[in-house]
Amino acid sequence: MKRSAQQAGRPPATRGAAKASPPLLVAIEKPVYGGAFLARDGGKAIFTPLALPGEQARVRIVDDRRGYAFAEAEGIVSAAPERVTPPCAYFGACGGCHYQHASYEAQLAFKRAILRETLERAGVSPPEETAVLSGEPWKYRNRIRLAFDAAGNPGYRGRRSHDVVPVRECPIAAPLLVEAALAAAELFRNVSPKQRPAEMSLFCDAREFALLIHATVANPARSLVEDFAGKLVKEVPALRGVDFSTEGLPGRQPHTSAKWGASSLTYRAAGFDYRVDLGAFFQVNRWLLDGFVDRVTAGWRGEVAWDLFAGVGLFARRLTTSFDRVVAVESASPAFPALEANLAGTPATAVRDMTLEFLRRSRTAARPDLIVVDPPRAGLGAEIVTLLAEIASPVLVYVSCDPATLARDLRALLSHGYAIEDLTLADLFPQTFHIESVVELRRA
Repeated sequence: MKRSAQQAGRPPATRGAAKASPPLLVAIEKPVYGGAFLARDGGKAIFTPLALPGEQARVRIVDDRRGYAFAEAEGIVSAAPERVTPPCAYFGACGGCHYQHASYEAQLAFKRAILRETLERAGVSPPEETAVLSGEPWKYRNRIRLAFDAAGNPGYRGRRSHDVVPVRECPIAAPLLVEAALAAAELFRNVSPKQRPAEMSLFCDAREFALLIHATVANPARSLVEDFAGKLVKEVPALRGVDFSTEGLPGRQPHTSAKWGASSLTYRAAGFDYRVDLGAFFQVNRWLLDGFVDRVTAGWRGEVAWDLFAGVGLFARRLTTSFDRVVAVESASPAFPALEANLAGTPATAVRDMTLEFLRRSRTAARPDLIVVDPPRAGLGAEIVTLLAEIASPVLVYVSCDPATLARDLRALLSHGYAIEDLTLADLFPQTFHIESVVELRRA
């Protein structure tokens, strides 16, 4: 999907770079999806991060396009009342967060406005009220991904570049993850440069009792991973497993070359213990998982439910308590073994297949009472929407992580006879521009 100017949160660092120009004094109007804020100069849209609506800002153009430009704020002439002091010393340079300079109430208002405007621009009328699911906006992430700079320091990619911004703290991450990352980095400094990782991912359970680490290493060796893990577990007792892999080919998973300990951990959420394997997708907000699962699944009951793009079964497991039969469809190799394990002993069937292929085969099957879809950022797409319309489940719950593709798919679903009953903004990613939403649709 092509990115529009409204969706572009930060420009490429090297494309269309503007020549040095005097700063402009602009009035910041509103937030746009991607983390920037809209201003205008002579009718030309200017997208500026780190500003706030209602502010007067002095900005310098850094990337000038024909119809719009990207700018950096050089100074805030008049600050909005929603502006706060960011608690993170790396905010602004680090590319991970976008809204730390705004109060949390303002962040929720930004996201609600962006979600509704995105739907309306696509010709979709949202319900009069948008429900909001939110919680503690700090220390919520159960997973982080870090790169290493030339000196071996762990960090995140920069806001306007791929450079690594070394960090020693991350206020949106579970403290265990940062503690383990810093300890791991110290150990990696003592190995050969050829054996040091390019990137490292860390994942922990909600209570920070168990931790998995995956590192991408050019020349991994079993002796290296065993030595590394044996030392790290003494400093970080929650460590349960370490996996070293080589870089995967485009479109393929990395190849595991050496491992130590467990390949999965048990994650307690929404009243169930889930097996989550290293590398499998799982929602990142450890504070909101229970409420999120409730919002998607609570109140529904019947004979048959389908959970499409099921992952490790976060929704499917809960649905087994209120449906006679649940079909959970997942194609990703890292997720499917855990999906089977999580549904074992329940009235559910795990199907390893692409959602599109499953729907093509199931278009003449008995109609399910409920379908839950949780697609990746690309959304459902035209053929899946058409097949869902043919199957015509009376209730369809759409979980989305991208408002633009959600709007596109909703417009198509509405044209096929569905109507929006409820819209929820689930703020799973506080301090960032990312928007998760849950839409309940019923056959009109």
